[in-house]
Amino acid sequence: MIYELRTYDLRPYFLPEVEKRFGEAYEQRKRHSPMAAFWHTEIGPLNQIVHVWPYENLEERSRIRAEAVKDGTWPPKIAEFILDMRSEIMIPFDISPEIKPGRMGPYFEMRSYTYAAGELPNIKNAYDKALPARLQFGQVCALWYSELGALNRFVQIWPYATLDARADTRVKTQAAGVWPPSVVVKREGLTPFRLLAMENKILVPASFSPLQ
Repeated sequence: MIYELRTYDLRPYFLPEVEKRFGEAYEQRKRHSPMAAFWHTEIGPLNQIVHVWPYENLEERSRIRAEAVKDGTWPPKIAEFILDMRSEIMIPFDISPEIKPGRMGPYFEMRSYTYAAGELPNIKNAYDKALPARLQFGQVCALWYSELGALNRFVQIWPYATLDARADTRVKTQAAGVWPPSVVVKREGLTPFRLLAMENKILVPASFSPLQ
């Protein structure tokens, strides 16, 4: 399983129109394959949409995208509103759950980290060790690393019922000494990993997003 993570920066004030047109086009596009999630930013870089598409592999992605374009149902007619587009192919960590339709949010924190080259095995090892205890405080939506696009990046997506719940969970996990993974790395004597950059944003789903 792979996930295509597509991020579009929009002209200010046009988000409602973009979501309207995207949702209308998706009604036809989903006949070819379902989307996993569609969000827009609430906190962080504004006027941004993020949509996630699951595929079995790159060959399936290419085939389905070609079929959708051929029958005229795709892409949505939103080009006039787009300032920038980025696409990344993400691979789930072994411990990452599959994204399925349902209700997890409605607030999703997407944390994106850039790591030093060669550090991915150490990161995977740290998260394998730390995540079980962290899940006692709340579920995770996704843990991915990039295969194509911006390299040496991994992404965490955490769902919360409220923003207060996010803040409360972070306080509790830190107080319990189970998060972040760097704490566990130090306590367990694991090989530390080096991060070069970190960013986060709060996302909320559109009405047509399979994941809410």
